Amino acid sequence: MPTHGSMTKAGKVRSQTPKIPPKPKRNLPPRVRNRREYWIRKRKEAGLPVPTVVPPSSVPKSKR
Repeated sequence: MPTHGSMTKAGKVRSQTPKIPPKPKRNLPPRVRNRREYWIRKRKEAGLPVPTVVPPSSVPKSKR
């Protein structure tokens, strides 16, 4: 069965396309954002202070 083009031309268009730098990501992934919001909500319920900037390392991972 014949192929739809020669293998010598494979990837021709992609290699000719100019490289565009990626845009910076604006938002956190939903999983990380939800975990952070949950952590803030629980601290507020417990009456503990909530920092204005919550670094990801301060959110404790659940014990397994």
